[in-house]
Amino acid sequence: MVPPSTIGPPLSKPSFVFRLLLLINLLTVSFCDDAAVMSNLLAALSPAPSGWSASKDPCTWTNVNCDKSTGNVITINLDSQSISGNLPSDLTQLSSLRTLSVQKNSLSGTLPSFANMSSLEGLYLDSNQFSSIPQDFLLGLPNLQTFSISDNGELSPWQIPSYLAESTNLGSFYASNASITGVIPNFFDSFPNLQNLRLSYNNLTGSLPGSFGSSEIQNLWLNNQQQGLSGTIDVLSSMTQLTQVWLHANAFTGPIPDLSKCVNLFDLQLRDNQLTGVVPVSITALPKLVNITLQNNNLQGPMPEFGKNVKNNVGNTFCKDTPGPCDPQVTALLAVAGGLGYPITFAQSWEGNNACNSWKFISCEQGNVITVNLEMDDFSGTISPALANLTSLRYLYLDNNNLSGPIPENLNTLPNLQVLDVSNNHLSGPIPVFPPSVTFSHSGNLFLGKNVSTGGGSPGSGQNSDVPGDNPSSHSSNGSSISAGMIVGVVIAVVVFVVVVLFVSYKCYMKRQHKMKVSVKGTAIPTEIKKWQIVDCGRTFPAHEDGNIAIPIQVLEKATNFFSEENVLGSGGYGVVYLGKLDDGTKVAVKKMKDGATHTKGINAFQAEIAFLTKVRHRNLVALIGYCINDNNRLLVYEYMPHGTLGRHLFEWEKHGFHPLTWKQRVTIALDVAKGMEYLHSLAHQSFIHRDIKSSNILLCDDMSAKVADFGLVRKAPNDKYSFETRIAGTFGYLAPEYATTGRATNKVDVYAFGVVLMEIITGKKAVDETLPDETCHLVTWFHKIIRKGHNIQNAIDPTLDLDDQTFESISKVAELAAHCTANKYFRRPNMEHVVNVLGPFAQKWKPLRLEEIEEKYGGLNLQMSLPLAFDDSSIESLSFTEAQLNGNRLNQSAQF
Repeated sequence: MVPPSTIGPPLSKPSFVFRLLLLINLLTVSFCDDAAVMSNLLAALSPAPSGWSASKDPCTWTNVNCDKSTGNVITINLDSQSISGNLPSDLTQLSSLRTLSVQKNSLSGTLPSFANMSSLEGLYLDSNQFSSIPQDFLLGLPNLQTFSISDNGELSPWQIPSYLAESTNLGSFYASNASITGVIPNFFDSFPNLQNLRLSYNNLTGSLPGSFGSSEIQNLWLNNQQQGLSGTIDVLSSMTQLTQVWLHANAFTGPIPDLSKCVNLFDLQLRDNQLTGVVPVSITALPKLVNITLQNNNLQGPMPEFGKNVKNNVGNTFCKDTPGPCDPQVTALLAVAGGLGYPITFAQSWEGNNACNSWKFISCEQGNVITVNLEMDDFSGTISPALANLTSLRYLYLDNNNLSGPIPENLNTLPNLQVLDVSNNHLSGPIPVFPPSVTFSHSGNLFLGKNVSTGGGSPGSGQNSDVPGDNPSSHSSNGSSISAGMIVGVVIAVVVFVVVVLFVSYKCYMKRQHKMKVSVKGTAIPTEIKKWQIVDCGRTFPAHEDGNIAIPIQVLEKATNFFSEENVLGSGGYGVVYLGKLDDGTKVAVKKMKDGATHTKGINAFQAEIAFLTKVRHRNLVALIGYCINDNNRLLVYEYMPHGTLGRHLFEWEKHGFHPLTWKQRVTIALDVAKGMEYLHSLAHQSFIHRDIKSSNILLCDDMSAKVADFGLVRKAPNDKYSFETRIAGTFGYLAPEYATTGRATNKVDVYAFGVVLMEIITGKKAVDETLPDETCHLVTWFHKIIRKGHNIQNAIDPTLDLDDQTFESISKVAELAAHCTANKYFRRPNMEHVVNVLGPFAQKWKPLRLEEIEEKYGGLNLQMSLPLAFDDSSIESLSFTEAQLNGNRLNQSAQF
């Protein structure tokens, strides 16, 4: 019998020994690897750091710490060692490294990639002379807590990488004077521990990201950007944990927000911006504030009064040189400016404490304001009830702007008002009743008289809400004084009123039921609508004479299978787009405002798009078929574009199973877009600026002809101005530099964006692609470098294109055009008429349709059809333009309006 002690050990001992030897071997290999890396680091530095020697174990070197159990290097501290040289690329092999401190030296060259060093917690690289940064140098660092690279002014331009959001333990990010460009990423709600963000003295552009409001940032330095950050600073009001804010020397606009909840704020630097409006009183009451600067802005209203312990410099154009209230008329007009977002045009003119002292838009008599004329200036915002405080006001002109919200009911109390014009805006809600002596104009407001709420709630009360009859307050408290005849009269009046209301309600109910039945059973559009024909992409749609169709929600629910996921075509902006199929088989695209997006911005975009597309029609602009308002639902119905966006065909053609676009297709698409933009800029009844031209807003028909879409940001260009100021909107990578920095827009911002699209068409690359190396990720910069340095343009051409001599010549000419369109100075860019002229010869040859083609495509020639719809003018007959041809083209395009 085998002794029990001999059972098992012969197998377990070798297993244990093997594992022990394997562990020892791994530790030895790891240690040897760290030693080799440290030896390379020593060789790359000059002079050798004090206490470092190649003949000694690196774990014994001065300021180098190792893990006692493994022998791996965990800390390297070379702070202020007066060393030069570079950091070798194999530093990433120090798998246990937690802290690397090399600040305040003269190190240079390309930084190594620290990607996937999962133990790294602190990286201190500031105050050196590094030249460039690898694209993935901070990728995969889950434990990173502190990153510091400030004062490395020799770095090549780089952008804050989006993958940094994965480093969720980040607590401090110091990168002032570090050559950072681009926009500030919108991912700061990903860092629950981030308290310090310092990005001063870089070239950041754009606005403050909304995620700041959900972050834990306490110390925020964004001052002295080269071109200047822009937009408002409203997000600060949500950053209640702030202690120090440096935003000076930028291009921020709008008012200072309410910071009353930022009770820990002790240092606020807002000088040298373009801020407007009244300084909130709440700032003067911040309990810990000791330092504030506001000078060199356009602030108005009363001078703020701070405590004696607060060091301040507030010099601006306040109404008085000392603290105290402004004149009542000045106070009222500043409230009016507040409703409009405090436009800088007001701030630059409305100075002092006398509104009758040459204030722009204001006229006076004997020291009293009698006229406020704000017509046709592209103002947005709301009408302030404070206008009712201007008791001498006679004439109020607010027409032809982008105003939204209700007309304040208290305006009908103005005793001297003679004229009120609010026509051609986006106003909504009840219409106040004015005395017969007031000339009241309010046409051109699609939703006026309707309650367009930004949330729940019932419609606002307005006129006709009171039952005619005696005012109870006028009666005596003695009931016996009321005669029986009077009581009977009141009862009869009430009964008659109720009967009338019930009868009218019944008729309205039956009318709605009839409309709904016709809509669902028939063509999905109410048949009593007077029709004319819109022909787009080979389809015909019925419409009102003014182009507006209010479509019942039931029709759209049925058409989209109740907005099912299977019908989603895409999403963007404030809407999700669904494919809809009407009962007659017609396909439409239905854009539905996202849940929770019924805020003022979304409402304004909704109203703006309807107002624009019902006035402007062109074969190269996507047609609006109708709209729907149902409770909080806002929907727009467009013609369906079966081939989707240009972007999908340029950047995702393999993913969607498309064939790559040929050059003829691409340049023809470019010409279609150029024609649509030319129409907007100079051929429509009013000049418009789109402000969001990009490849994802260019849609393609069955025949691959192109149309411009998404008009939520469109603005009228005032007739008496070459440029106008507006809040910056659009998409990074397509924004013209002067628009991004000043907020002033001309039609040349569209030309710039179109030039970027041309570059995408030529190269097959996106306007901004963070997956590419820094020197090529920004398309315009890279493309201009190729053109400027005379490099072979062939290296930039999309490799999917088949090149022959003729095609290459065409691409070269279009590349030159793209470079001109994206010139840094707006006055160097061509207008769209010139662009159409250049692109015409390279597009598909134009030819008139044969009669059988007209029959097939349009179901017969409609004598009411405009000339360009009867003939296929998607390209140009000859290879050059004559003046006569240009004039003929204008006539053709004008005929479509």
